[in-house]
Amino acid sequence: MIDRALFLDRDGVVNVEVGYLHRAEEVRFVDGIFSLCRTAVRLGYRLIVVTNQAGIARGYYSEADFHALMEFMRGKLRAQGVELDAVYYCPFHPEHGVGKYKREHEDRKPGTGMLLRGSRDFGVELSESVMVGDRCSDVMAANAAGLRQAFLISGTESSECHGKYLAVESLDEVERWLLARH
Repeated sequence: MIDRALFLDRDGVVNVEVGYLHRAEEVRFVDGIFSLCRTAVRLGYRLIVVTNQAGIARGYYSEADFHALMEFMRGKLRAQGVELDAVYYCPFHPEHGVGKYKREHEDRKPGTGMLLRGSRDFGVELSESVMVGDRCSDVMAANAAGLRQAFLISGTESSECHGKYLAVESLDEVERWLLARH
């Protein structure tokens, strides 16, 4: 069996976008995320979150704050029968970063670093893997890494993204796509 992954952006895909999320009380999960993840696992996908965290770069919260929030979120996901295989994040920003965080990095989407790391760490075949994002940078990273399919949840980007992707209104559409192809 081929190892493949469902790569998920975090803010806007796993949780509702609130702008530099770093407090547990602000976490609201996107409708359909639990069902999508359970279905993906049943179909043989690993679950890997890949998230740019410019809030760390900008000094709004620390890496420790990020890890604490992710532990909280993983607990809530686990309570719904969802276990993430990995969470990769990029705390750097080339323009708005402060101190050691002000730099370009291959992990920062549209860079492919986090997707490639998921492939290496889990033996995931990228050409059989899928990305769900809400920004053009997610689509660009998925395309550059050679993923089978990129999905763009509508509502975040104000204009059309370049690249190959399917625009969706909800995570239910992604789940139906997965089910139709397996």
